Amino acid sequence: MEFEKNGCLLRIFIGENDRAHGRPLYEWLVEEAKRQDLAGATVMRGMMGFGRKSKIHSSRILRLSSDLPVIIEIVDTRDRLERYLESVEGEIGEGLATLEKADVKFYR
Repeated sequence: MEFEKNGCLLRIFIGENDRAHGRPLYEWLVEEAKRQDLAGATVMRGMMGFGRKSKIHSSRILRLSSDLPVIIEIVDTRDRLERYLESVEGEIGEGLATLEKADVKFYR
C-alpha cells in the first residue's frame, strides 16, 4: 500500500473494561480497522488517567484499578479515518476521539 505523506492520526481513549460484541472494545476497534484496510493501529495501556467523570484509574498497588485507560492509535488519511470513526462511534459508550495531522516519514 502506498501512503501519502500528509496523513492523519486518530486517537481513541477508552477503558480496558469497555466491551463490544461480547469482547474487549479495543480488540474490536483494531480488528474493524484491519477489516477496513486502514494503514495501521496500535493499542497502549495507560498506567494512570481520568476522563469525563473525573474518576482516577491507576495501576498503583494501593489504588488498583480494574479499568485502566487504553489508547488506540490509527494512522491513515483523514477521509478514511473519518469514515472509520463514523462506522464505530456507536460502539463507544464512553471515551474520547481526536484527529490530528500526521507527517508520515515512512511506511514500510
